[in-house]
Amino acid sequence: MFTGIITDIGRVVDAEARGDLRARIATTYDLSTVDLGASIACDGVCLTVVDKGPDWFAVDVSAETLDKTNIGAQGWTPDQRLNLERALRVGDELGGHIVSGHVDGVARIVAARPEGDSLRLTLEAPAHLARFIAPKGSVALNGTSLTVNEVEGNRFGVNLIPHTQAVTTWGGVREGDLVNLEIDTLARYVARLAEAG
Repeated sequence: MFTGIITDIGRVVDAEARGDLRARIATTYDLSTVDLGASIACDGVCLTVVDKGPDWFAVDVSAETLDKTNIGAQGWTPDQRLNLERALRVGDELGGHIVSGHVDGVARIVAARPEGDSLRLTLEAPAHLARFIAPKGSVALNGTSLTVNEVEGNRFGVNLIPHTQAVTTWGGVREGDLVNLEIDTLARYVARLAEAG
């Protein structure tokens, strides 16, 4: 489990297809405190640490993950920056919302414009996921817990304050970018209960 509060910006060192995709990611985390088998969310994708060095860790990305995320749609290239978050530990502050790291699909940024000091984004979600997105609800986009401002059909808006832009990869986004979308777990269960009722 994660919170959607980004704690480091990683950098793709290299990525190589070898059955699954093996990627090495540079980080400022103290890797002496990261065990092999630990989970780290990379742009919102929960991945398992399979190898590590003094300032990098390696992950394997399966075909299923490639199919559901922007990794498969856009690929990971050397020097690409990634939002990172280590798994939640008992006693940690839950500053965002509960995020599983199981990406539901990919949303596309259709508009990005300044609004005061913030950046207002409009995104388009896949139709089968749009029904789970509600105004003032939560979504995880590239691993970042964000509040939904408005929803219109398959499109929804979020606001990125200057702090979020500075401590994540969101400061460099552009229209047309594809982002990993994880819908709120509570929204998923409420919808399921409504269907069963």
